[in-house]
Amino acid sequence: MEKIIALLSGGIDSSTLVYYLAQNYEVWALTIFYGQKHAKELIAASDIARLVCKKHEIINLSEIQPLLKSALTTESLEIPKGYYSDESMKITVVPCRNLLFLTCAAAWAMSNSISKIAFAAHFGDHPIYPDCRLSFVQKTEEILREYESNIQILVPFINLTKREIINIGTKLGVPWEKTWSCYKGSEKACGKCGTCRERLEAFELNNLKDLIQYEAY
Repeated sequence: MEKIIALLSGGIDSSTLVYYLAQNYEVWALTIFYGQKHAKELIAASDIARLVCKKHEIINLSEIQPLLKSALTTESLEIPKGYYSDESMKITVVPCRNLLFLTCAAAWAMSNSISKIAFAAHFGDHPIYPDCRLSFVQKTEEILREYESNIQILVPFINLTKREIINIGTKLGVPWEKTWSCYKGSEKACGKCGTCRERLEAFELNNLKDLIQYEAY
């Protein structure tokens, strides 16, 4: 079975991605701690990886956290409430996050003669997160060719909504109760931040109940 490296955060999109890829590939998952407040997602990533991935690496890049100004990494900045369409959600952009992540994935791939890496960028990410757009993916592939590599970056969900991803994941048997989305570092999901609201809405659109615990929503 051909190997592929997938970025796995432990959220809905990346968890569905590794289940989706496992139909045709031997999945090596890569999870990165970059000083994010919601480090609980690392536990979710480990739980998911144990079920479907051949290998799982968690790497600690948290020393870069002081360089990153974002509500996800900076204690003095609060996680905004509301939907992703709100202007306030731009404060959750982590500068160069996916560029950093894909570089790590590509280095691991090159070191093991793996020609494909993947991440779960989807349609709802495009307006706010520049490193989740197809143009970014294509340019990153061009940069990697400078290393005389033939690495291809797969983004199978690039034109899908969160509702559609949950529909796919449900059919594949993704254990949603093991995933984590909330940007706050609390024991329970807040139910108010953009990622919580998007998650809850997507489950409702699929006539499904989200089984993780929430403080309120």
